[in-house]
Amino acid sequence: MLARVLAQLSEASAVELGPGDDCAVLRHEGDIVVTTDTMIEGPDFRLAWHDGFELGWKLAATNLSDVAAMGARPTALTVALAVPLDTPVHLLERIAEGLDAACRALAPGCGVVGGDLGRAPVVTAAVTALGDLEGRAPVLRSGARAGDVVAYAGELGLAGLGLSLLFAEGLASDGTASADAVPRLWAAHPEVIAAQLAPAPPIPLGIAAAQGGATAMMDVSDALSIDSERLARASDVQIGFSSALLEQGFGEQSGVVVPVEAMLHGGEDHGLLATFPADVALPAGFRPIGTVDPVTGFGPSAGRLSLDGKGFEARGWDPYTVQYPGSS
Repeated sequence: MLARVLAQLSEASAVELGPGDDCAVLRHEGDIVVTTDTMIEGPDFRLAWHDGFELGWKLAATNLSDVAAMGARPTALTVALAVPLDTPVHLLERIAEGLDAACRALAPGCGVVGGDLGRAPVVTAAVTALGDLEGRAPVLRSGARAGDVVAYAGELGLAGLGLSLLFAEGLASDGTASADAVPRLWAAHPEVIAAQLAPAPPIPLGIAAAQGGATAMMDVSDALSIDSERLARASDVQIGFSSALLEQGFGEQSGVVVPVEAMLHGGEDHGLLATFPADVALPAGFRPIGTVDPVTGFGPSAGRLSLDGKGFEARGWDPYTVQYPGSS
């Protein structure tokens, strides 16, 4: 199994010693960033909808975006997979192919340098990603200041539309995911299905933002509203979105009209949310969507967010509250 999986992987440029020993050995020029994420069959993905390649791609992309959000260059991934005993080895090969392809496409020079294989009742993946700050200070969530411009880079709202479509048209009569519907949905709605199953976050723009003066930054995975509120609380500010700016920058993407509601609450796009001083030119790829405001309050029930001056509650993915059809 390991020989067949490792055969699908390219070597990362920072590797002194790759898979095969107790640890990999990597070269880094400065401080490193480390992040870990898990994906579990059921709440996080359905094998009936994901080819192994797409699952591997998404495993890489979702972690590479966290590294980019710190202003670091992704250098290596380790991947632990636990699967049922009857899992075809070909599925593991396809996952490895997807991991490798995503690294080569989104973060050239980064690669899988090791991991673990084990058994579990359902397919369970844990990915650890490392990145090199290359002498730069990390861009934190806590640096936003009143007067900054709020900007975003990447797709926004498409992945949420794709997930809604999968749940609307990709379930069998018993509520389980249907593989038969996926080719039809891919053919009819490739932009939103691809955004959900195989996202392509703008990884190089994390470094561009750091070099361009970003005061705060984070990956948007759970929803723009939820993650913006996290950034606002970390920085002790409020964030005011403009529907006009959102529509101007992201109202139509790849020929798909995206409502503001989907932009704010869709989730899983894995783009980069950043704040910049008002007198700094935004790096190419970032578009303004609002402003950082001092804490004044938008009403007794509102949090840290407003849209066109009116406070609203953050919504999106929360693994402890969200229930989708067929989940438990």
